[in-house]
Amino acid sequence: MSKTVKIIIGIVGLILLLVVLKYFKDANSKAIEDFKVEEPFYTSINTQAVATGKLNPEEEIELKPQISGIIDEILVEEGDKVEKGDLIAKIRVVPNEQSLVSANSQIKTAQLAFNNAETLYNRNKSLFEKGVIAQQDFENSELSFNQAKETLRQAQNNYQIIKRGSISGGASANTNIIAQISGTILEIPVREGDQVIESNNFNDGTTIATVADMSQMIFEGKVDEAEVGKISEGKEIKVVLGAIKDKDFPATLIFIAPKGIEENGAVQFTIKANVTIDEGINVRAGYSANAEIDIESKDSVFAIREALLQYNRITEKPFVEILEEEGKYKNVDVELGISDGINVEITEGLKEGDKVKVWNKASEDEKEEGRGPRH
Repeated sequence: MSKTVKIIIGIVGLILLLVVLKYFKDANSKAIEDFKVEEPFYTSINTQAVATGKLNPEEEIELKPQISGIIDEILVEEGDKVEKGDLIAKIRVVPNEQSLVSANSQIKTAQLAFNNAETLYNRNKSLFEKGVIAQQDFENSELSFNQAKETLRQAQNNYQIIKRGSISGGASANTNIIAQISGTILEIPVREGDQVIESNNFNDGTTIATVADMSQMIFEGKVDEAEVGKISEGKEIKVVLGAIKDKDFPATLIFIAPKGIEENGAVQFTIKANVTIDEGINVRAGYSANAEIDIESKDSVFAIREALLQYNRITEKPFVEILEEEGKYKNVDVELGISDGINVEITEGLKEGDKVKVWNKASEDEKEEGRGPRH
């Protein structure tokens, strides 16, 4: 019985030994996995800043009424082209009853004063002609008469303005909304029958229509603070519209904001650029757009794919793994230059012929997709 137990224990021990040996063999096989390598190369690298924004007309105005009332008629539609001076809409004045009564009362008061001044003037004129009163007394009565006449005329005009919106009611009346520039009607936010408020020092007033000159467009976007110092006004850039594929529009930077605005923890600076739109291409206000701004360009730089870089978790310095003659890999610190997000310049740490380890699966996939070195 004792002998049988020993035999069983021996067999179990042998099996365990074989399992342990197999485990270490598999572990060693994984440890010596054959990684792919790449060599540094020479290429051209262009760094760009991308600003996101919109395409808007350079000249855009809002038409507002000079008097409160009701929209009586709208003569255009959104998208119509208008010339400067064209009639856009008409306003029907709905007078305030209290103001109307007050204006009518002012007319009656002015009329009484005028009648009295006229009577005095006629009497003094007759006396002056007979030599009864002095010339100065006559001239004083004449002045009072003329002042009373002007006051009556002003009261009558005020009444007409309150009641009708204008004195004459002609083409230049305040009730007519006229296009101030030639362009396209972008928006009409009101409808016939809507009540509108006049524009004054205390109120912006109701917008009747928005008119813009669509022949002159500008790009308005924002760039990061890390890139704003590398661009300048007058620089030529490219604008790409989200609604028009496979087409770049040339543009010129005309404005860079002197003050940044913090957004989501990053400081952004507003930029503007004049965009050249080819004839025959229909663009609309508010198109989303990206501006591609060349920051720096170098030819024939010594580089590797940026996906080959690794970073020390403590020092955060970049390094790569170099294949040595005995088949092992050695960490080598590198100094970086410019980068375009795909390739990065190596200023120190590598030399021609070095074999750099492709250490992650993602970098292999990128190379297979054709995003590798550009010779």
